[in-house]
Amino acid sequence: MRFAPGEVILSPVQPEAEGLFVVYRGTVRLEQDGQGVAWLEPGESFGYPSLLGQQPPSLTARAEGEAECLLLSKEAFRRLLEKPALALFFSARLAERLRLLQPAALSLPDLGQAAGEVALGVVWLEAGATVAQAARRMRDAGVSALLLQTPLGLAILTDRDLRNRVLAEELPPDTPALAVASAPARTLPARTPLYEALAFMEAQGIHHLPLLEGDKVVGLLTDRLFLRRWLQTPLALLRRLEQGQGDPSEYREQLYAIVRQMVAAGFSVPAITRQVSLLNDALTRSLLRRAEAHLGPPPCPYAWLVLGSEGRTEQALLTDQDNALAYQEPQARPYFQALARRVLEGLSQAGFPPCPGGHMADRWSYALPEWAARFRAWLEAPEGEALLEAQIFLDFRAVAGGLALEPLHGFLRRAANNRPFLTALARSALAFTPPLGFLGRIHWEEGQVNLKKGGIAAIVALARVYGLEAGSLARPTLERLRAAALARLIPKEEAEDLSEAFLFLSHLRLKHQLGALERGQPPSNRVAREALSPREQQMLRHVFLRIRQAQQALAARFRLPL
Repeated sequence: MRFAPGEVILSPVQPEAEGLFVVYRGTVRLEQDGQGVAWLEPGESFGYPSLLGQQPPSLTARAEGEAECLLLSKEAFRRLLEKPALALFFSARLAERLRLLQPAALSLPDLGQAAGEVALGVVWLEAGATVAQAARRMRDAGVSALLLQTPLGLAILTDRDLRNRVLAEELPPDTPALAVASAPARTLPARTPLYEALAFMEAQGIHHLPLLEGDKVVGLLTDRLFLRRWLQTPLALLRRLEQGQGDPSEYREQLYAIVRQMVAAGFSVPAITRQVSLLNDALTRSLLRRAEAHLGPPPCPYAWLVLGSEGRTEQALLTDQDNALAYQEPQARPYFQALARRVLEGLSQAGFPPCPGGHMADRWSYALPEWAARFRAWLEAPEGEALLEAQIFLDFRAVAGGLALEPLHGFLRRAANNRPFLTALARSALAFTPPLGFLGRIHWEEGQVNLKKGGIAAIVALARVYGLEAGSLARPTLERLRAAALARLIPKEEAEDLSEAFLFLSHLRLKHQLGALERGQPPSNRVAREALSPREQQMLRHVFLRIRQAQQALAARFRLPL
């Protein structure tokens, strides 16, 4: 088939693509809302997403100059799909299509990360420079502050200083810059958590903060507009929690308001879950401080552990409690039992319901040697209840207390060489079956599909196996997938596809859970078919197909039946 320059080959106004198109000569441009998003060269195909989902094409395909395409009828294409390998082939490279169809997500720094990681580079000014030279230096470097090194220490000159102390006072251009600079400049160590640095800047009434490693200036933190706008609410709540203020019963609604704000602003799922984890951690530390104030100082070092999605920093809305306690001395058990009861009560008041399976710190409270024995038993006999517990506790993360957990980390490292244990984990991961029926179409149960069971949980389980095999101590699913790709356990493309699929499913679930809350309904992992757009249904099907393909690869790697 030949097409003239600019001629539309496929369009979203069509009910379905005519068939599978393969570019033979020339170039075909894919457009979304009139904007080019991809250009296809000879040998590349298009139209199959529409055929797979039996939906109108998601994108417009237009000839870029003269173009020729081969056309395979949709009847012939569907006969090809009866071969599972070809069906999976056409679902591959999911990441690229998800990136095309998803709006660009805003990024947000982690409030808990070191301030030095988000600081800007430093621009210096000679101590003898004039204000005119300083203004030109700011203009040329595109910065709003300069640092000066003086015999008396560090000084800082900002654009506000030039405006308020030079222009407003009608000082001459040859005024020494040092005469209007602020000295000594207030500083903090670069390792200071971002939220502490921002709170310090607010308390001091400053907008620029030099950061130090030892005596060396390594960066300049600024309260950039997006930080002041979007972090105001999370930062205020975080500060109240760190200071032990506020009523835990108000936490749930405050947190949900922050999540709604961030979703509406277009922030990415990882950015949202990072902030939620930081706030949940701060709440837990606040409750621990209150409990210690009532019970007295801890008799020995301990660590409060969070598990599951909270351990992986992947929780956006509050779910069941999953936590545990580790402490140094076995005889300290009565104290920590009382500590756990008080903290768990506070978490319940804050909106975290008890875990139905009982995986909470009042039951799972042991001295470190006892924990080591349990980890050893899980690795040596990963069957039944032991395997279930292992999967829960492998995602542990310490949020409070100073107990060193290196013995437990050592067990995670040794899992990389424990083939029977990894095989058991892989077998368990294959139990999360994507809801696909005949010809790979979505199987809707009473018009709904569970986004977690065969989607999010399946990817989490795959990533856990590969992450441990790679010897990685990372807990987040995306980091485990990256570690697996770096270790060449899975192709880079597969890691990218699964990462994008995880983000797509997580965003879809969060959007519909927030919608349920707005309607006064409890949030759920299930979403109704009519609540999804045709494009979302189409991409959901591709996601489930890609997960099935990844599970087949895992089964083959560990010689397991699928």
